[in-house]
Amino acid sequence: MSWDRPFAQPVPLPKGPPAQTLQDAADYIRTLPQPERERQEWRLAIQMLVDAAEDRGPMLFARIGIVRAFETSIETTLDAKPQDPAKAS
Repeated sequence: MSWDRPFAQPVPLPKGPPAQTLQDAADYIRTLPQPERERQEWRLAIQMLVDAAEDRGPMLFARIGIVRAFETSIETTLDAKPQDPAKAS
């Protein structure tokens, strides 16, 4: 297993420096709350990271999995925020 494999382009993370390697991405995912990590998007991203580390999947898929999980997390967070009745049209 090679967790030190670098991404072709760093993966921007919401907090801290971008992930340069699979290990950086895995370390970030470990900081997420357990319920967040258990979401389907993150489980898929984790599987893609493991596959890339074990040379069973491309690095690009690992990158896409992480980016997609971030996008879905952001969409879910925005959808969950209550609307201000004064601003609703």
